Amino acid sequence: YRESPREGFSNLSLFGPFFKFEHLGDDQQSAVRPFFYRSSNDKNKTADTDYLYPLVSTASSPDETSVEALRLYQKHIYRKDEGEKQEKGTMLFPFYISGSSPKYGPYTSVFPFYGDIYERFWRDEYHYVMFPLYGRTVNKGTTSTNYLYPFFNTVSGEHESGFQFWPLYGQSAKEGVYKRRFVLWPIYMTDDSGLDTDNPIHKKYVLPLYAATDSPTQSSRSFLWPFFGYRSDVAAKEEERDYFWPFWVTVRGENRSKTRFLPFYSVERGKETEKRWYLWPLYRHDTLESTIFRQERDRLLYFFYIDNRESWPEAGQERRRTTLWPLFVYAREVRGVRSFSFPAPVEPILDKEGIERSWAPLWRLYQQRWNDNGDSAVSFLWNLYWQEVRGESSAFEVFPLVYSSSEKQSSEFSFLKGFVRYRNADGNSKLTFLWLPLGVSWKSAAKAEGPPVTEERVANGRY
Repeated sequence: YRESPREGFSNLSLFGPFFKFEHLGDDQQSAVRPFFYRSSNDKNKTADTDYLYPLVSTASSPDETSVEALRLYQKHIYRKDEGEKQEKGTMLFPFYISGSSPKYGPYTSVFPFYGDIYERFWRDEYHYVMFPLYGRTVNKGTTSTNYLYPFFNTVSGEHESGFQFWPLYGQSAKEGVYKRRFVLWPIYMTDDSGLDTDNPIHKKYVLPLYAATDSPTQSSRSFLWPFFGYRSDVAAKEEERDYFWPFWVTVRGENRSKTRFLPFYSVERGKETEKRWYLWPLYRHDTLESTIFRQERDRLLYFFYIDNRESWPEAGQERRRTTLWPLFVYAREVRGVRSFSFPAPVEPILDKEGIERSWAPLWRLYQQRWNDNGDSAVSFLWNLYWQEVRGESSAFEVFPLVYSSSEKQSSEFSFLKGFVRYRNADGNSKLTFLWLPLGVSWKSAAKAEGPPVTEERVANGRY
């Protein structure tokens, strides 16, 4: 148990990293790792909870309550006002979906038997019965009806019609807007779109022999698709040559250039970016630079080694994160606090807050945090050994054998958690035995000047 009354902070940890109860101002955190982690704010009436992250998570606020399970099951309740009026939505994808649309009202889907869905999944309407036997979608006035999906389909709308018997033949068109056709899909296809705009696009594919795209702003040709071809973009003032895609590619333009000879070398430059590969996938170097932000990142074998450096020159701030899988994570925060942890079997691959909160403390044998002022906190084997330094105060413990602390005008030494304990505060010394409050006291010959200093430790590396 550790506390800092001046900062309104307290923390209780049990059995190393498994149980945690922390309070800081209005914020509270509690954990039974890896099964449960909850963070809440009493002032804002908000709470977020993970159950065996990333399996299940919940979130609540005065305006919304939500539950998610692997993104497959979702339930949301939206409170419009302080009254009883609420909107609800539940999803166990793809088997059960329910909700309410402001335009169409409530809807329910029980896949694959029967369903109506409104204003979700990029369409205005979905309707189906015993899918794939029958299904119908409506989007922006266009109705697409499927029988025994995807083989039979009809398209209808204002000045719009079409049908398909996939993969043998299909066609659809909207007068003055688009025209599409395929024969023996995907061997022969034509697509004319944007006919009602200043940039109509005409595409023709005879795969894998030939593919062409033409428009007022762009044209491209591909032979033995996708290996050989070229592309000219008038709008971007850019030309691309594919000599054997994706291994030998060149791009030359006003704002972008690329030269790729994989696996040996690749470089791509933009107005503010640069990406380089050497002996892909051995080494990669990325740079992003603007007037207010700069980022450099080096990688070996994707995630085996990653060194990411960020800076804000005008603000005089910088941040860094270096990982070597599965050994360590080193980080430097914007406020100057540095940290090092060992080992790191997951963090170099998945840099997620949920991993950091619910899982990483379980396998971190060694942790250290420090800043430029000399403050530091070290933990080994989940605080079996720990050491903390803050200004003129310091403390360490080898649990349960030895504990020692010293401050400007006080010090303490304890053996076996109080079997023998010595304290000195403001020139007054006391020696106790056998965990008893009574002991031998005496006053030093030269009493230190100034008021006594109360014992106050650094908690979990908070500076």
